[in-house]
Amino acid sequence: MGVLDDLDRALISALRANGRESVTALAKHLGVTRATVNARLKGLIDSGTILGFSVRVRAEHDPDTVRAITLVEVGGRSTTQAIAQLRGLPEIVAIHTTNGAWDLVVELRTGTLADFDRVMGQIRSLQGVTNSETSLLLRSVQL
Repeated sequence: MGVLDDLDRALISALRANGRESVTALAKHLGVTRATVNARLKGLIDSGTILGFSVRVRAEHDPDTVRAITLVEVGGRSTTQAIAQLRGLPEIVAIHTTNGAWDLVVELRTGTLADFDRVMGQIRSLQGVTNSETSLLLRSVQL
């Protein structure tokens, strides 16, 4: 499988929100047939785009997860394209547009520092990304 299209990204996004969603519900949500969802899932899995399915755990219950905030600068008018590419990375849990020196704030989670390093390399190599700055989140403070 080559470049992800909008349907692939929407499917990945829906699975991020609820990885246990049925194929029927995914098809209805995406406005396509179940056969299309099954075919896309198979393609995403076979190509290695989807590495597996997992659960989301509250940060305080999984303190070894590597969590980070990455500030991203995008050159020219490439923000929409950069967001579309970022949506395809399963480690990304949220993307925010912002004002000021940075164009995007990206929240990410990985299981290991090696995975974190790989994802950072992917973000920095995205077309249009000109600069980034990342802060690891060490612990959350209750308000």
